[in-house]
Amino acid sequence: MLRACQLTKTFGGLSVLQEVSIDFHPGEVHALMGENGAGKSTLMKMLAGLYQPDAGIIEWRGQSVRFASPNAALSQGIAMVHQELLPIPDLNVAENLLLGMEPVNALGWVDRAELHTQARKWLKELNTDLDTSLPMRSLSVAQMQVVEIAKALARQADVILMDEPTAALSDHEVSALFKAITTLRQRGVAVVYTTHKMDEVFRLADRISVLRDGQLVCTKAAIEFTPTSLIAHMVGRELSQVFPPVTSTPGEVVLAVEQLTCAPAYRNISFTLRRGEVLGLAGLMGAGRTEVVSALYGLQPADSGTIRLHGKPLVLTSPADGLAAGIGMITEDRKGSGIIPAMSVQHNLTLSALRQYCRGAVIDTSAEKAVTQQATADFAIKASGPTQVINELSGGNQQKVLLARALLATPEVLILDEPTRGIDIGAKAEIYALIGRLSAQGTAVLLVSSELPEILSLTHRILVLRQGEHSAELDPRQTNQEEILRHAMPQ
Repeated sequence: MLRACQLTKTFGGLSVLQEVSIDFHPGEVHALMGENGAGKSTLMKMLAGLYQPDAGIIEWRGQSVRFASPNAALSQGIAMVHQELLPIPDLNVAENLLLGMEPVNALGWVDRAELHTQARKWLKELNTDLDTSLPMRSLSVAQMQVVEIAKALARQADVILMDEPTAALSDHEVSALFKAITTLRQRGVAVVYTTHKMDEVFRLADRISVLRDGQLVCTKAAIEFTPTSLIAHMVGRELSQVFPPVTSTPGEVVLAVEQLTCAPAYRNISFTLRRGEVLGLAGLMGAGRTEVVSALYGLQPADSGTIRLHGKPLVLTSPADGLAAGIGMITEDRKGSGIIPAMSVQHNLTLSALRQYCRGAVIDTSAEKAVTQQATADFAIKASGPTQVINELSGGNQQKVLLARALLATPEVLILDEPTRGIDIGAKAEIYALIGRLSAQGTAVLLVSSELPEILSLTHRILVLRQGEHSAELDPRQTNQEEILRHAMPQ
């Protein structure tokens, strides 16, 4: 049995975990629930040897232990699947998956054929046939997440800590993961599971522990909770309306896309986006959603086609072009193409509009600090102060900084690619309300989401992509999840 006893942790003067004690049992799925910044990931990272507790102890199999590194925890049978992906970009899938466990031949050299055979075996456990020779840098976020989960399975650990493992996965991959978790439970493996998706919690968990503001609120059997009571424990209040009503009426066409193509990712994509409209972009992993919206920001330029803003053609070859045109974007890969980890909250936040906070060639740090403090209050960002390194913040608070940054440039068109990935229910409600306010104020919003309730509840129209092509345009008031999936599934 793994036990956390009075664990405490502080970062930069900000207490993130206060005397938390929880037991984790073999053959049990134990869900850790709470808002972003509640301390869930910090607790997991201490159990996995990434962080050292400031106070308290960890007991493993009846003995007090101190894991000096993740490798030390792994050697004792404790593995972790991280919310923030940690691939080695220039190694291939097989090399990443079996890193440190490579099979060797009689001469002591890595047996490449066996390496790929074993990697395919563990990927098959998740019902995926990903090419094991592909370099990790060529994979999508969802594909990288699959590799990370397969890596934990390959360790055959006694405890597997899963931090938001399904945040970027399709329904097909989520189903395969759940089957793997059921098998692990039957083998006596303890699974510690963190997610913000309520349906997953009540489908998987045997027990649930709720953290709020770094403190343990309660631990109870999952059957003792209802979705409403669980949310109330997490946020300290009831959320009467998660999705705000769609009340704004779209105006004139702001953005027009014609025959946009970047083979093989997508082909001949055409649509319009109106003032005050929230346009949903739905589809399965690999459908081309992220690639299309990246072209509209200049992040991954298209090969051909036309993008017009108020009827005038745009040439978008970089994000700087997108920003200059009045287009803002939140990317799906917060770590890889969103935050700059080693910089402060303050410096990350003002990057999109840095000229506004300069005196000549010198940054006005007092102006930067003032706008950061205002944004911290407006977006309820939990940080010790403007100068705290952004990498020390929880994933959800990092996402709020990115939202504040995008809006600082007052974009006319805002692209949100999986904006609630890794975000708790309270923060989701805040972001949904923000989308509603932006729409009412006339901002044109293009929303990419794998969570179909978001697409159905927040949008005026829905475009569905299937294998890189536009397969349907739907009215969210006259459709459902099943119809969206029918148009999204390969034929």
